[in-house]
Amino acid sequence: MATEAQINKSSKKPKFSTRVVRRCWRCGRKRGYMRDFEMCRICFRELANRGELPGIRKASW
Repeated sequence: MATEAQINKSSKKPKFSTRVVRRCWRCGRKRGYMRDFEMCRICFRELANRGELPGIRKASW
């Protein structure tokens, strides 16, 4: 869980575009971030298993 200071710092516009830190909107995690859903892999999995993400279902083959 990211602290409030880390979340606020990453929300500011950086000096250089390569310094952008994308964070999960639920927990603030920066690693394992998926741009398509704007959240980390852990939160994605939780919401997908609960069926709260439209168009996402568990794969079975």
